[in-house]
Amino acid sequence: MAHTFRGCSLAFMFIITWLLIKAKIDACKRGDVTVKPSHVILLGSTVNITCSLKPRQGCFHYSRRNKLILYKFDRRINFHHGHSLNSQVTGLPLGTTLFVCKLACINSDEIQICGAEIFVGVAPEQPQNLSCIQKGEQGTVACTWERGRDTHLYTEYTLQLSGPKNLTWQKQCKDIYCDYLDFGINLTPESPESNFTAKVTAVNSLGSSSSLPSTFTFLDIVRPLPPWDIRIKFQKASVSRCTLYWRDEGLVLLNRLRYRPSNSRLWNMVNVTKAKGRHDLLDLKPFTEYEFQISSKLHLYKGSWSDWNESLRAQTPEEEPTGMLDVWYMKRHIDYSRQQISLFCKNLSVSEARGKILHYQVTLQELTGGKAMTQNITGHTSWTTVIPRTGNWAVAVSAANSKGSSLPTRINIMNLCEAGLLAPRQVSANSEGMDNILVTWQPPRKDPSAVQEYVVEWRELHPGGDTQVPLNWLRSRPYNVSALISENIKSYICYEIRVYALSGDQGGCSSILGNSKHKAPLSGPHINAITEEKGSILISWNSIPVQEQMGCLLHYRIYWKERDSNSQPQLCEIPYRVSQNSHPINSLQPRVTYVLWMTALTAAGESSHGNEREFCLQGKANWMAFVAPSICIAIIMVGIFSTHYFQQKRRHSCPWTGS
Repeated sequence: MAHTFRGCSLAFMFIITWLLIKAKIDACKRGDVTVKPSHVILLGSTVNITCSLKPRQGCFHYSRRNKLILYKFDRRINFHHGHSLNSQVTGLPLGTTLFVCKLACINSDEIQICGAEIFVGVAPEQPQNLSCIQKGEQGTVACTWERGRDTHLYTEYTLQLSGPKNLTWQKQCKDIYCDYLDFGINLTPESPESNFTAKVTAVNSLGSSSSLPSTFTFLDIVRPLPPWDIRIKFQKASVSRCTLYWRDEGLVLLNRLRYRPSNSRLWNMVNVTKAKGRHDLLDLKPFTEYEFQISSKLHLYKGSWSDWNESLRAQTPEEEPTGMLDVWYMKRHIDYSRQQISLFCKNLSVSEARGKILHYQVTLQELTGGKAMTQNITGHTSWTTVIPRTGNWAVAVSAANSKGSSLPTRINIMNLCEAGLLAPRQVSANSEGMDNILVTWQPPRKDPSAVQEYVVEWRELHPGGDTQVPLNWLRSRPYNVSALISENIKSYICYEIRVYALSGDQGGCSSILGNSKHKAPLSGPHINAITEEKGSILISWNSIPVQEQMGCLLHYRIYWKERDSNSQPQLCEIPYRVSQNSHPINSLQPRVTYVLWMTALTAAGESSHGNEREFCLQGKANWMAFVAPSICIAIIMVGIFSTHYFQQKRRHSCPWTGS
């Protein structure tokens, strides 16, 4: 490719030279431009430029009418009346500068007489860091060097190689940017200790310079080709019996191997001598994809390493799982004789699973009688069954891959919240940055030293109590009184959080609602029914969709006012409870039409109001306004009704009966 480029460059320069000669013949009919001392000068030198007219080429043959003008590119730098013009020029920049001489006659356009190019440059610096290499035993010798600063002139480089028996090879390049040449010859290993000497010389119009000689042997410059045909074998599908195979050039003596898991940046390095294309690896991890590379060298102390081969990627075989599953459970009473047990387990880490987990084995046993036992195989990390409420039950869960099973995790099924004195105190949940919740608590009143561990459990809050909502948990040491939960935490979602204190076969728990980020709900509750019950009304509503709650709800507000009234509405604020969807109001006047609506509040603010419903109470007035445990605000009018009041009442009296 380099030879082709240099050939094109020389052809291009020949064409340019021919065009310049032709242009000079055409453009210099009227006169000449001469440059002294030379068209090629050293940076900082001064040149004299002379422009002269040929006989009878002036203006009307009168020399005083001839005005010769000298241009540097397109900028006028000097002029003179007569047949010739002399100008001394200094401070020319590196590179090529074009000067053009023109003749100006009265009432006529300027006429070009002739021009000249001046080339400003420097002598070549001594080439540095000359080095030669032969790629592979069958490759050719090629050398590179550093040219030094740009000469800005046509520069020729000559590379010479001298060997034993007065053998000499020489290559040239006439490219100003030349810093590489290939001799096209192959050194053979017949005399591996024979000396060769290379030298490069740079020459241009302003001088020449040669590099220091570089002396080397065959072993010094031959760089082996990268190993090829890389493959790996696992004897009896075992990661502990792994052999890496490859092929090398015949003279290779030393190899270096590097390997790493595909998801790691750190390499494991191994140097081996006289490996003959194979090496055993003993420290690979099971069920892990590895990347392998090999490099080669001809001599322990001389020469250079080959390039690394293209990476080989391979996955090691599986091994039996290690470690034990983290198992948690939930209990739910179905009726007086049955209870539902839901088991959950976390996935083993990759290093513990040591393969693809195919299934989980669950064994459920009644400990008192020792006879009732249930075994189940499931492909999921959760499992639900129904068992009697009587007896003491234990469960064992293990994970299995193609090579075997992990040790079983055994837990006794107990009532996790039965021991009230073990319940953690002052539980709080606060946002801790994006998608994190910090849960804190105080040890239980019972001897804190009895606590063996805390378990913090959380799941998305669903008003319907959906048991299919994923459960999350983490374990905390008994001396910790806080935990940062971040797994499966999303912004604007409310979570039901429980903290369990476990001690032997007893447990106590406390719960709280929490969110990592909140804002005012997007909508208010939808009132679906209003019914009259003994002089009061019962308002029923549909829960706000979870995606519109925007965090944990704190309160509901029920608003009401007389229809067509401009007065401020009365309201009743109800603490939020997950399962609550109705509430009584007993401060309405009979036979008056009211408009009612509801809103919801988070810690960030109040929602817009939900749908409006009208209602007219048919029964007798009830002047007591007490609803426990809510705080209701109502304005009760007591006194003698005036005629105006009765007129207003008649105007708002119910036009219908019933709800």
